[in-house]
Amino acid sequence: MSDEVATTPVQRVPVYQPDLSGNERAYVLDCLDSGWISSIGKYTTRFEQMVCEYTAIEHAAAVSNGTVALHLALHCLDIGPGDEVIVPTFTYIASVNTIAQTGATPIFVDSRPGDWLIDVDDVRRSITPRTKAIMAVHLYGSMCDMPALVELAQERGLKIVEDCAEALGSSLDGTHAGGFGDVGTFSFFGNKTVTTGEGGMVVTRDRALAARMRKVKGQGQSLERTYWHDEIGFNYRMTNICAAIGVAQMERIDQILLRKRRIASLYCASLSDPLIEFQKPIDGVVSSDWLVSLLLPVGTDRAAVMHRLLEQGIDTRPVFYCAHHMPMYLTHGSHPVAESIAARGLSLPSYPALTDDQVKFISVKLLAAL
Repeated sequence: MSDEVATTPVQRVPVYQPDLSGNERAYVLDCLDSGWISSIGKYTTRFEQMVCEYTAIEHAAAVSNGTVALHLALHCLDIGPGDEVIVPTFTYIASVNTIAQTGATPIFVDSRPGDWLIDVDDVRRSITPRTKAIMAVHLYGSMCDMPALVELAQERGLKIVEDCAEALGSSLDGTHAGGFGDVGTFSFFGNKTVTTGEGGMVVTRDRALAARMRKVKGQGQSLERTYWHDEIGFNYRMTNICAAIGVAQMERIDQILLRKRRIASLYCASLSDPLIEFQKPIDGVVSSDWLVSLLLPVGTDRAAVMHRLLEQGIDTRPVFYCAHHMPMYLTHGSHPVAESIAARGLSLPSYPALTDDQVKFISVKLLAAL
């Protein structure tokens, strides 16, 4: 690595910023000009079709954000009070909150040290007569061991919800994230690979389940009879304006993913320090490399490292805290792998407009900050 690259000053580099360099503006203006700005319009339908085509999952319904996508999926699988849903404690809190919002109880399990994802053996140990479902959370672009989870779920009669908020563009043995479980859910928040500002989507191969989710997301209104509501529903619909942004994003998803994978590859090459650990997907996984994250050496003062990087104009983020440490979910169980990841993990700038020289500069400064 040249000294020129290593000493090149940079302006503030955020952890993420969306790439809106395609048709986003044109499509949003088309919505405004046409007057179709709410939940009905050509872009909503097209966005759903594009996600179906890209993931090869037959049915999709756009919703207002990734959190309600999870809640809609759980609700339409009839999960509620008295049920238990197994979920990794190392996850973004929305995965857990949506379980609690149904009245069900989240049961926390540990992660695996290599890919940081749900430990299937711990899932098996945690199943009780009240267990109704498993939530498989695909973090940072990697994917859980879905064949093992599917086999276990079928053996025990359990449902699977795949939280794919960070995994659009990820696949395992050729099957896209969301294509293994009963339902998959996506987020299109501003920091996701594809964004709609705020937005989400549920996907499934089950036609009847898809129809129910589509009805329930629209206040439970019959799909055949206007203003006839035959079950409790929610206002979880995506606007046509948000979908218009999503269509423009999906037009360039291959280009966006190519750049993100290049960034991840550069980080791995530039940070080949034996004390730094990157997430290691299992065999067969093609990661979207959503947000490049790593584990700092044991005993490192993460806050101090982040502060030193910020002084160089480099923004970073800690990885997620364990849910079982949160006040509303506090338990005294031990999940040592997840706890170690949560304490040591650091996420680096990973957005498509990041240049190769910026990646190298960040890597040099990170090593110097340890």
